[in-house]
Amino acid sequence: MNDSRAGTARVVLVRHAQPAAIWGSGDDPDPGLDDTGREQAETMARALAPSGPLPILVSPMARTRETAKPLAELWGVEPMTEPAVGELKAPADLGREHVSWLRDVMRSTYSELPAELRAFRDRVVDRIAAVTSDLVVVTHYLAINALVGAATGDDRVVSFAPAHCSRTVVDVARGGLTLIELGASGDARRILLDDSERS
Repeated sequence: MNDSRAGTARVVLVRHAQPAAIWGSGDDPDPGLDDTGREQAETMARALAPSGPLPILVSPMARTRETAKPLAELWGVEPMTEPAVGELKAPADLGREHVSWLRDVMRSTYSELPAELRAFRDRVVDRIAAVTSDLVVVTHYLAINALVGAATGDDRVVSFAPAHCSRTVVDVARGGLTLIELGASGDARRILLDDSERS
C-alpha cells in the first residue's frame, strides 16, 4: 500500500457484467452471463490485472461469480462469497410486479422507504466500512449506489447509473467511506423507466 494511504483500504466496486436473462422477468431467478457479459468480464479482468492480486468478494448471485471468474483466474485467488453485498430482495409475493416495485424504490430516498429496505443499505455499507485492506467487490447496481450515497451523503436510492462491469472506487478509513472515482455510467433514464432493463 502507498504510504500516503496508510490506514486506508481501497475498494474497487465492480458491477456485474450483462446477464443472460432479463432481471425480474421470472424467466430465471439467478441468471449467469450472456456472451456479451462474458466478454465484458474478460475486459474488466485485463484492466484490473495490474493492480493485484487482491482479495475478491462476490455476492451469492451467479452473475457476480461469473463476472469475477476471469480476474480470479488471472490472480490465482478464490473469490469469497459475501451475502452482505448481495442484491436488494423484493417481497416474495410480487410475482411479475417485481420490476414495477423496483422502479418505485429506485425513484425514492432511503428516508422514504420502510425499515426493511433501509436495512439493505445499512448491511452493504456496514460490510464495506469494516474493510481493512484493499480488495475488489463484484456486486450489484443498488449496492454500489448505496455505497456511493454513504460516501457522499446522498440519501437517494439511485444517484448514478453504473454500467455493466463499470468500476467505482471508494476508500475506507476509520469506518468512513470516501468516493475516489465513479464508474462509467449507463442510461439512467432507461434504467428507471424501461421494464427490459437488466439489473
